[in-house]
Amino acid sequence: MLMTALIMIGIGVFAGIAGAILGLGGGVIVTPILTLAFGLNIKYAIGASIIVVIATSSGSTIAYLKDEVLNLRVAMFLEIATTIGAVSGALLTGILNPKFLYVLFGLLLIFSGFNMIKKLRNHQGAVQKVHPDKMAEKLELNSSYYDKASKKTVNYQVENVPGGLAVMFGAGLASGLLGIGSGAFKVIAMDTFMKMPLKPSSATSNLMMGVTAAASATVYFFNGSILPQIAVPLALGILVGAVLGSRIMQRLPAKWIRIVFIPIILYLGINMALQGFGVKL
Repeated sequence: MLMTALIMIGIGVFAGIAGAILGLGGGVIVTPILTLAFGLNIKYAIGASIIVVIATSSGSTIAYLKDEVLNLRVAMFLEIATTIGAVSGALLTGILNPKFLYVLFGLLLIFSGFNMIKKLRNHQGAVQKVHPDKMAEKLELNSSYYDKASKKTVNYQVENVPGGLAVMFGAGLASGLLGIGSGAFKVIAMDTFMKMPLKPSSATSNLMMGVTAAASATVYFFNGSILPQIAVPLALGILVGAVLGSRIMQRLPAKWIRIVFIPIILYLGINMALQGFGVKL
């Protein structure tokens, strides 16, 4: 029992570090480990991943808020679209064919992965070329942060707010209808469509995922999907890992975060698209 708890804490530290750096919440790391390595029923693995997301969000958001890396206005504004999408997805369960959505969102992830590769090849820096956006200016979404890697303040603008909202609605729809995490979509909405720098995108994604996960955690708790002996040590490890990850992320060049992020979203995209065609990796 003690050994299992220590292993879970270790997994939690690793997932917390990775989740905080990439803005993926850690659930995408924990679920495969629990199901494949420990043979845990997928129901309980998903329940644990919900706790993982909340813990990662809580641990990293405190650090990101303190250092003013995340964009609170963008987070709260986009969360409206995610919530509407999640409710819509839950209501449409059994009406829409999930196979079509798996293929659609899989292709979106693959497209975003190749778009990030293009940015790497073009040696694009922390700030992308952005056209002034009246909607972003009116909502005061433009912001700045201090980049500890380059040791300078980075001012950035936000564009294509409707495009970001559309992706966030789709992310919520996927979460509600397919029961999948949407951390990758949140980062994509901000980095690819709204042209925010990757670090604020990742930090803001961490905050948003915690809000989304907290809304669904009650359902998982009351249907018995959360096992305390798994979730508690995982959460303890993740809180430590998330704080460490938030510190590491701020000192990493954006280029290296993108290099790590690209293979993960390409894998997720290919996996989702194949599931839509009835093939499982």
